[in-house]
Amino acid sequence: MPARTRPSQAAVEERRQAVLSYVAEHGETRIDDLARHFDVSLMTMHRDLDDLAGRHLLRKERGRAVAFPALTMETATRFRENTALAAKNALCAAAADRIRPGSTVLMDDSTTLFPLVPALARLDQLTVVTNSVGLAQHLGSAPGVNVTLLGGRYRGDFNSCTGPAVTRALSQIHADLALMSATAVLDGRLFHPLNDYVEVKLAMLASAERALLLVDHSKFGKTATYAYGTVADYHTVLTDTGTPDTELAAIRELGVPVETVEPEEPSP
Repeated sequence: MPARTRPSQAAVEERRQAVLSYVAEHGETRIDDLARHFDVSLMTMHRDLDDLAGRHLLRKERGRAVAFPALTMETATRFRENTALAAKNALCAAAADRIRPGSTVLMDDSTTLFPLVPALARLDQLTVVTNSVGLAQHLGSAPGVNVTLLGGRYRGDFNSCTGPAVTRALSQIHADLALMSATAVLDGRLFHPLNDYVEVKLAMLASAERALLLVDHSKFGKTATYAYGTVADYHTVLTDTGTPDTELAAIRELGVPVETVEPEEPSP
């Protein structure tokens, strides 16, 4: 019998993110049930859960994996940054061609936008205005990019800033393009669990000539506490091919162009 091929680190991380999503969806799950569901040994599943618990993404208790409260899972940057990576990469690749050297670009704190950093770093005379500390840090060393970090109330789970200081600063800015995402989309309506971030998104929309919404399939068919308009506030919606046809139809019914991209398979 041939030896079993050891999975790559990328494949291991993809499985762990799938485990995390499964636990988040179910609230809590027995560890042996998880091992059966993902067709791995009990020892492998314990290693996966130890890793996720060590990153404070879930709790590992006696015989069970337990999700954090929904709001924490939905908003924590440490969770969002590693979900739907293939789709986010494809969305950002499609968005990169729309950004011109010499322009001013607003970017919200969405981790969906993080894969754009290498493309932006290659542009000259680009001004990026963002409330995301993470994006500012990633772009700060790019020689052709001028980064303005919007300061205000710092929120650790998002690694970004909100509040009146952020919205006031945005009211004094005129940008060529806003690049944004959404926590939840249902029938073309947009939702977020925290009103502070709704205010920032609305201020960015008001300050930009054009706005592009990048949303992967996992955000659709969901709601959160605060509704803040529809996709009609954006000039184009970029999503991936995993988004349900009913949601695509709802966007088009609002008169907004929607483009779908095919996520790349992770490298072996």
